[in-house]
Amino acid sequence: MAPALYWIRRDLRLADNPALSAAAQDGRPVIPVYIHAPDEAGAWAPGEASNWWLHHSLEALASELAARGVPLVIRHGDSLAALESVIEATGAEAVHWNRLYEPALIRRDKGIKQQLRSRGLEVHSHNAALLHEPWTVQTGTGGDYKAFTPFWRACRRHPEPMAPLPIPGHLTAPAGIEGLNGALEPSDKGNAPLTALQLLPRIDWAGGLRERWQPGERGAARRLEDFLEAALAAYDEGRDLPAVAGTSRLSPHLHFGEIGPRQIWQAVQSTLARHGAEDGLLHGAEAFLAEIGWREFAHHVLYHHPDFPDAPLNPRFADFPWQADPGGRLLGAWQRGETGIPLVDAGMRELYATGWMHNRVRMVVGSFLVKNLRLPWQDGEAWFWDTLVDADLASNSLGWQWVAGSGADAAPYFRVFNPVRQGERFDASGDYVARWIPALARLPARHRHAPWQAPDGVLADAGLTLGVDYPHPMVDLKASRQAALAAFEQIKKPS
Repeated sequence: MAPALYWIRRDLRLADNPALSAAAQDGRPVIPVYIHAPDEAGAWAPGEASNWWLHHSLEALASELAARGVPLVIRHGDSLAALESVIEATGAEAVHWNRLYEPALIRRDKGIKQQLRSRGLEVHSHNAALLHEPWTVQTGTGGDYKAFTPFWRACRRHPEPMAPLPIPGHLTAPAGIEGLNGALEPSDKGNAPLTALQLLPRIDWAGGLRERWQPGERGAARRLEDFLEAALAAYDEGRDLPAVAGTSRLSPHLHFGEIGPRQIWQAVQSTLARHGAEDGLLHGAEAFLAEIGWREFAHHVLYHHPDFPDAPLNPRFADFPWQADPGGRLLGAWQRGETGIPLVDAGMRELYATGWMHNRVRMVVGSFLVKNLRLPWQDGEAWFWDTLVDADLASNSLGWQWVAGSGADAAPYFRVFNPVRQGERFDASGDYVARWIPALARLPARHRHAPWQAPDGVLADAGLTLGVDYPHPMVDLKASRQAALAAFEQIKKPS
């Protein structure tokens, strides 16, 4: 049989991979091809942390394929031209891929599908990334949902997600496929070994990432297993505590398709069946699956509102009076974790060191940027995009528009997170702050979230001089909250 081409994008796994399974159907030889074409994502080409993860995930996938006797073909450049080149070299008669939902990539894929079909090829796209396709979950009037709770209820009324597909039992490659990879030379920019993609940073800042993450399908499976056994039962409460390992940390694995939501769904159901209907486990499972649903909601919103990453869903916020920031002084202090507000700074330092931040803290640092500093949510969205290993266009956009009050199911604008009270409530011992801001570790726990309120003697005993060892707060939390609310009143008035 003529070979089938499996075009790899963000589906870097072998199990529950509809495109791979379809390509390998009936024992047909398979050509797995990854094409590096970041420019085709438009303004949202992957950031530095994403590129680091992508390199190691591709490396892991190539190893899994090689163990089955199937080389991974890597190309660089225009996707259509690369596909046509491989098709011509191998005589492939079918092309399969798993769908992506970003606006620029939807347009690209539609064009490629049309071009390849016009040449007589069999071309199919598949769903590997979502429980339900965005066009299948609709309101009673046929529209899309703007609020999560009714959206998730509608999803739960759908049939249970299909069972995950196994790894194809027998993968074969056509003869001569090894020759499709070559050195990245100026005269031959199509062929590219992994190292030639230059995904790893030239300056090695990724030590913290290497310590904490294992990109690839095996790392995803191990993280899911550990979470289900150790943290699912306490998830409903533990997910809010940044100092404990209470969350799954599966978000980067999900983004890169090293694990799929159907696999997670089945694993949760299996855990419930194995341990019985314990109240804590049931509550934890429902809360965790709702977080998978929130990710689903983000992709549905992006699909129906293609300008969502750039423009507020609520058009009133297009006229919001943001604060001027000459030279980027305010934004820079926030990015570096030098605002003088401990919970905010701890979160931003965790992000820079590990490529990840606890979700509760993401809400706090986002609220501080948008409301206390009154800087555009797009500035925070761009920084997260470059520094998060789980940077996902749909989830990142939904999160930032949620905290800004301008998006789908958004928090009311007048809800301003107080980082001191959030810290006292969810990091009562101050352990999270102490971990990421060592200068505050010697303070008693009750002062770690507001060191400027500590008596001079307490500061002296801790060897802490504010303004030297740790910054003074860059804004007054109460006054900046009032200024944010006053700014919001301006866009509430009719024009």
